[in-house]
Amino acid sequence: MILRGRFTPRRRALLVLVLLALGWLGWAWYAGIAITRGVEKEQMDWNGDGQVSREEFLQAFYAVKVVDAQDGRRHCRSFIWRRSGEEFRRDCRTVFKTGDASQGDATSR
Repeated sequence: MILRGRFTPRRRALLVLVLLALGWLGWAWYAGIAITRGVEKEQMDWNGDGQVSREEFLQAFYAVKVVDAQDGRRHCRSFIWRRSGEEFRRDCRTVFKTGDASQGDATSR
């Protein structure tokens, strides 16, 4: 005789919650959402006022898309509003050593 544990409503709800979270994470990665592209909290000042508000932080989960581009030694990261497709910021840097993007001349816009 095989003993089976009951799949209780609480476990079903937890399973649905986990599947929804994984589904959102997959969609966010595919869509290029900022939170899945390694954007740090200090970089989430979308309106440029010098403060990262709670609203700006939450927008990184659904409203801001990040597109990375490379042209030779120049590495650029564009921040785009998902709804309108408008680019509102571009951060570029020139990489002097291959494979080390942390060193370089960072300029904005």
